[in-house]
Amino acid sequence: MPRQSIFNMSLSKIYPMLVQKAERKNRTQAEVNQIIRWLAGYTQTELETQLSKDITYQTFFEEAPQMNPNCNLITGVVCGVRVEAIEDPLMQKIRWLDKLVDELAKGKTMEKILRE
Repeated sequence: MPRQSIFNMSLSKIYPMLVQKAERKNRTQAEVNQIIRWLAGYTQTELETQLSKDITYQTFFEEAPQMNPNCNLITGVVCGVRVEAIEDPLMQKIRWLDKLVDELAKGKTMEKILRE
């Protein structure tokens, strides 16, 4: 998928896919929300507001209150690319979220996922 394409995808299309990935492995929507709140700094109310609007994935990250200062601790491979080596800041944020949800689906504990 071309980079621009994912930037312009609707958050309302991507979010259910993240939740489905987690739920297929007996994890919950609440855990996905916790990961998103940890990463992007949204409160639950702010997250729900963003999900109710017709915004792009790019806008979602641009409007994030504050990226977690520990997000640089997220390492590993998503789609064959090391997340810590991604140069485009927006793409790196997107892949960080992908990586965290992947870790959730693989059964990691929330403490490890949230780098606590």
